[in-house]
Amino acid sequence: MNKRIQHFLRLDDLTAKELRELLERALRLKQGVEGADRPLAGRSLGMIFRKSSTRTRVSFEVGIFQLGGHGLFLSDQQLQLGRGESLADTSRVLSTYLDAIVIRTFRQGEVEEFARHASIPVINGLTDFLHPCQLLADLLTLREEFGRDLSGLTVAWIGDGNNVANSWLTAARVLGFELRIATPTGYGPDPKLQARAEKEGAVSVTTDPIEAVAGAHVVTTDTWVSMGQEGEAEARARDFAPFQVTRELMSRARSEAIFLHCLPAYRGKEVEAEVIDGPQSRVLVEAENRLHAQKALLLHLIG
Repeated sequence: MNKRIQHFLRLDDLTAKELRELLERALRLKQGVEGADRPLAGRSLGMIFRKSSTRTRVSFEVGIFQLGGHGLFLSDQQLQLGRGESLADTSRVLSTYLDAIVIRTFRQGEVEEFARHASIPVINGLTDFLHPCQLLADLLTLREEFGRDLSGLTVAWIGDGNNVANSWLTAARVLGFELRIATPTGYGPDPKLQARAEKEGAVSVTTDPIEAVAGAHVVTTDTWVSMGQEGEAEARARDFAPFQVTRELMSRARSEAIFLHCLPAYRGKEVEAEVIDGPQSRVLVEAENRLHAQKALLLHLIG
C-alpha cells in the first residue's frame, strides 16, 4: 500500500497533535538526541525558489544534508518553468526524481497547484499569503522559552498584516494561545483567516499597538516593505511609523517578554536597534530554529 502523501502548504495541514510532536522532535534534533544516524540517507529534496532567500534556502539545504540526504537548488533559470513549462508537468516530472519539494514563490495558488499534481510531499517555503515554515521556527522558540504548553501565552504582532501575520492567525487557532494583531488601517491580515481565528480562538485585531502589547509574553514584527512592494515604500514608511517596536512599547509587555523578528530587519524602521540587539531579543535563536524545525518537518513528511 502506498503511503499517504502529506503536504505542508499551510500550518493547519498539521493537526495540533502533529504540530506539538513536531516541535518536540525539533527540540530533540537541536539537542543532538535524534538525527545522528542520518535517517534520510539517499533521499533528495528539490528547492524551487522564485523569490530570493537567505534563511529558507540555507536551512533546508543544510537540514537535508545533516539528515543524510541531498538538496538541489532550482531557480527559474535552471528549470523549464522559466520558458513556460506548466507547473503540472514540472510537478509530475520532479515527483519521479525527488522525495520532497520546497517551493518559495509569489502566489499561494502556485504551491497548491504544484501539490495537486505531485506524488511526493510539497512544502510551502513562502508565498505572499502564508509563511508556515517561519511559524514552525517561531513556535519552537516559544517552546524553548516558555515550556511545552503554549496555550497560556499572549503574542502581540505589530505592523503589517502580511504572510507571517496570516500564519500566526492559524497558529493561534490550532494551538489555542492568545494573539493580538496591531496594524494600521487598511493593512490588516487576510479577512477570512481573521474571521475564522476570531471565531475559534482568542484572537483580536486592533489599530493600537499599545493595546496589543499590554501584558504580552511575545512581541513580534516584520519588515514594513515585503518583496514586490518596493513601490509602496514611501507610503508604508509614513503609515507604519507609529507601529515601530521601541523600548517604550516593549515596556508595556511583561517583564519576561521576548522580541521576535523573522528577518531581514531594518533597524530604525520597524524596530529600534536597542530592541532587536537588546537582552529581550531572540531573533538569532529564532533564525537558527528554522534549521531544526524544518529538519523535524522533513522527517515527518518523508522520514
